Amino acid sequence: MTRSAMTAAVPATGTTITEVVLPGIVGPEGFQLRQRTLPAPSRGQVVVAVEASGISYAEHAMRLGRYPGQPKFPFVPGYDLVGTVTGAGPGAGAALVGQRVAAMTKTRGWATHALLEAVDVVPVPADLEAGEVETLVVSGLTAHQMLHRRAQVRAGQTILVHGANGGVGTTLVQLAVHAGVRVIGTASPRHHAALRELGALPVDYGDPDLAARVRELAPEGVDAVFDHIGGPSITRSWSLLATGGTLVSYAMLKDSGPMIPAFVALLARLAWLDLVPNGRRAGFFDVWGGHLLRPRRFRARLRQDLTAVLTLLADGVLRPQIAARIPLTEIRAAVELAESRTIVGKVVLVP
Repeated sequence: MTRSAMTAAVPATGTTITEVVLPGIVGPEGFQLRQRTLPAPSRGQVVVAVEASGISYAEHAMRLGRYPGQPKFPFVPGYDLVGTVTGAGPGAGAALVGQRVAAMTKTRGWATHALLEAVDVVPVPADLEAGEVETLVVSGLTAHQMLHRRAQVRAGQTILVHGANGGVGTTLVQLAVHAGVRVIGTASPRHHAALRELGALPVDYGDPDLAARVRELAPEGVDAVFDHIGGPSITRSWSLLATGGTLVSYAMLKDSGPMIPAFVALLARLAWLDLVPNGRRAGFFDVWGGHLLRPRRFRARLRQDLTAVLTLLADGVLRPQIAARIPLTEIRAAVELAESRTIVGKVVLVP
């Protein structure tokens, strides 16, 4: 098919697409399927036929109305996607048509097609499978930037990864092991064999003496902790740091109070810990950090880091952890599985 023919086939006004709508604070059964007409791409926009999107903790938090900065209900969830550009608006670059791309969207990914800004898509090698790439868009970018930009972990050091069986966790483990870093990972015992295969030293996350188990493996403390739990876990994670270590918080899994006060309290706690003069650092990592104040720098880093992650995938260094591939129309089953805490890796939605 020629580029001009592909452009002519772009979904535009009059074309019906299918998307998942989150109408409010609901259970997994409350998601709705909707069909609507897709507008033609405006200047600088591209149309992407979605081949894979994923379910992450962010959508769980949004379903409960607990994700900072989430849109007002109703909206279409979907934090990231992988697909093929089927058309471009004026100024978007006709060369993108036919290119497989990945994008971090925060919302709008759970659909058969998406309208995106051309500057926000990252080319994906054509020989990589869309579902495998999808597991590494937000998860891979988050893990890579936390490990190498925020904590600046070096070969020979030891880190602690909470929730090491999840999407971000399994990627953190693999990136760290590849970098020559020793990894201790917390997870349910049923996931320990899988973590050992990835190169981590597993610890039962439910062990009441978890800190003691970590100390047995790292008597001097760990060089970095990656904590997605929040609440009391922050204090424990901080106590496990070696001198010069870094605590990176990136979610609030355990905070059940009102969202904004809980998030503010978490940031205040981390800021206070960071001021303690003991050679340790603490902070919150937001993968969207800088996208408003320094958008060019944000996009450049995103492109550079995601390309690095996809190169490791192409080289066979990273093994995508796909828990299941489930059709978009079976969203309830997909969400229930993703939130069951019984899986290793990520649930991938396919149109």
